[in-house]
Amino acid sequence: MTQQRNEWPLWEIFIRGQHGMSHRHVGSLHAADSETAILNARDVYTRRNEGVSIWVVQAQQITASSPSDKGPLYEPSEAKVYRHPSFFDIPKEVGAM
Repeated sequence: MTQQRNEWPLWEIFIRGQHGMSHRHVGSLHAADSETAILNARDVYTRRNEGVSIWVVQAQQITASSPSDKGPLYEPSEAKVYRHPSFFDIPKEVGAM
């Protein structure tokens, strides 16, 4: 994809809410730089002060797996069944993971 000279890069926006444990993807926007992207994301995606943290990532920097690779990528290898989480007991003291 070729970027035109007058077009700002696309940023993917992730927000962590006041009651959340992790950031979640909420949308995208165009901005000149990361600082502007954070300010714009605050105005667009946290209007009700529900966010406590904002991550911005240039869309062109994200690498993703293909949905067609789901099987081979995520299925545990038969030779390494010990990696499957069912082999481990999680203590109650650990809480949510």
